[in-house]
Order: sequence, then structure tokens, then C-alpha cells
Amino acid sequence: MPQKKWITFLTDYGLENKFIGVCHGVMARIAPESRVLDVTHLVPRGDIRHGAEIFRQAVPYLPEAVHLTVVDPGVGTPRKPVVLVVGDQLMVGPDNGLLLRAAEELGGVDAAYVLDNPQFQLDGVSNTFHGRDIFAPAAAHLAAGVAPEEFGTAVPIADLVRIPDPVRRQDGEVFHGEVVVEDRFGNLQTSLDSGFLGTGGITEGTKLEVTSGDRIVTVPFVTTFGSVAEGEPLAHIDSADRLAVAVNLGHAAEMFSLHEGDTFTLKRC
Repeated sequence: MPQKKWITFLTDYGLENKFIGVCHGVMARIAPESRVLDVTHLVPRGDIRHGAEIFRQAVPYLPEAVHLTVVDPGVGTPRKPVVLVVGDQLMVGPDNGLLLRAAEELGGVDAAYVLDNPQFQLDGVSNTFHGRDIFAPAAAHLAAGVAPEEFGTAVPIADLVRIPDPVRRQDGEVFHGEVVVEDRFGNLQTSLDSGFLGTGGITEGTKLEVTSGDRIVTVPFVTTFGSVAEGEPLAHIDSADRLAVAVNLGHAAEMFSLHEGDTFTLKRC
């Protein structure tokens, strides 16, 4: 296998401890010629759905690489550590649904293997730090040119764990959606994209009624945050081509009482 210049790295490990530096060190010792690109290590702890969506949205902008992605609340359980072959790229992480959305963004999985060959693990694998002992070594050995099939048993692609897709449907003039990402500003990215909304005639300049439970908020569908006054709500198409609900210099999650995983309906006023 050709060597990879890049290893990308995404986790929920945080920045307060040694975990990220240790994994960097493991990879540097095995594949010193490869560079590690940190995507983020601030995925909410154990939040597989959030990690999967962030990875899906990031991967089209990343270089050809071994993509090391670890959000692993099932560490030490029978869940499988895997490597996925996705065209010319490789994805390493737990088989818990974290990798598949990104893999499909790049065209789908061509092959999958369990990381069960001890030759490519650290000695004395711990029960709680597979990022250091299994995933980082695997990513580095892959970057150094070891073929994926050498890491272990083949896994049928249909057997890989899949996270259910977020709610996205249209009933007449009403759209049903789900909040897929709540960012640090309180903005709410949804499962609805511009093309899907366009089928229902929703375009910039219209007013939208967003309903969650018994809460109804009317917002203008505009271009950007500054299209409305400070403190006013809005809807816009964000940089990932998703409908997002926001408050200019405010906090939409609080105003709308919506958070990741919550569903809502939307229609033109």
C-alpha cells in the first residue's frame, strides 16, 4: 500500500489531559514521516451522533489520509475496532456508527477489517484507552503503508453498525426536521438542506413558522446573521448547505427550546 502523508484526528478526548499528546506520540514513533491534522477533540463526551455528523461535514475538506476518529463510549466492550477502505482513503475507529456517514460522503465503503492483529497494537492493551493502544497504532501503520487486510478479519459491509438517519420528510406544506448540531454559539443546524426545502417552494425572503412541542416562533429566511437586528431570530442556509436557526448575537437553542436530537416542524407563514 502507498504511504499516506496525512493522518487526521477527531475525538471527544478534550484538551485538559494527556490523551491527545500520547496518541500523537504513538503515531510519531510508528510513522514519523506522516503529519497529524487535528480536526477537533471537543466532540461532546460519548456523543457518537455529534461526532459522526461533524466528521461527515469535515471530510470533504480534508486531504487524502488515514482518518482516525474516536468517540467510543463502548470502549472495552465487544464492539469492534475497525478500518474501513473508502476509495483511496482509510478510516479507523470503533464500529459504532461513527464512521459510516463520512464514508458515504466519500462514495461508500469498499471493504472493512477488524483491528484484531496484535502485531499492530501496543503491548498490554488497556480496557479503557484503545485510542492509544489500538486505534493510533493502526492509523500510523496504515499511513506507513501496511495493507488494511493485514490488520485482521474481514467484516461484511452490511454488518457495520449504522446510526439512524436524522428526521427529514415533507408532508404537504409542512417539513419535519431534526437538530443535528448545536454549536457553541447556540446556533441550531438542522437536517433540512437547501435542495430539499426548494422542493416545497421555501426560498430566501419568506417567513417561516418553526414549531417544537407547544412553542411556535416565526423567523425570516435570510442570508446571514446580520440580515436581522441584534437579538432577533433568523433562519439561513449555513456553510454545510443546511438550514440553520440562529439569533443574531444571541442563543437560538435557548429561544427555541431546541437541542441536538430534538425534532420540529417548519412551514411558510
